[in-house]
Amino acid sequence: MRQGRRDGFREFATGRSGHLYRSACLLASGDTHLAEDLVQETLGRMYLHWGRISRVDNPAAYAQTVLVRAYLTHRRRRSAGERPVGEFPDTGAVAGGGGDPALRMTLLQALGRLAPKDRAVLVLRYWEDRSVEETADAMNVSSAAVRTRTSRALARLREQLGGSLTAFAEL
Repeated sequence: MRQGRRDGFREFATGRSGHLYRSACLLASGDTHLAEDLVQETLGRMYLHWGRISRVDNPAAYAQTVLVRAYLTHRRRRSAGERPVGEFPDTGAVAGGGGDPALRMTLLQALGRLAPKDRAVLVLRYWEDRSVEETADAMNVSSAAVRTRTSRALARLREQLGGSLTAFAEL
């Protein structure tokens, strides 16, 4: 029985780790090392309770919830403010590697300047394409709080990007 659970978890982790990593990169504003740590922590937590989790309707959504909560917990720690480098590393793996690299870097930098909860709500709502209710559940807040935070986070993002986003759209 244990071998079957291990094999089931291994299959799940292999299939979802790339998606979890991309989401973690967005949450971590391109910090690939932090993203790897978040994915590892998420998969570790999932493994501990895999017997119960594997019976959940959607283990992939549960994993995303664990990832977001791990990220928010990390941001609350004192050491979370450390920044080892002043520039973003090569982020070719983020968002599938396609598209305009300059636009991707601009968006990652703008996301990086948002508060952690603002960044999390935008990643969940627009990258993960989750509903307000699913986002509220993942962040452990009310639906009204998600709507308010989303509205304010988008306004902050637009304010930061200013006219730079329209310049990319015209190319």
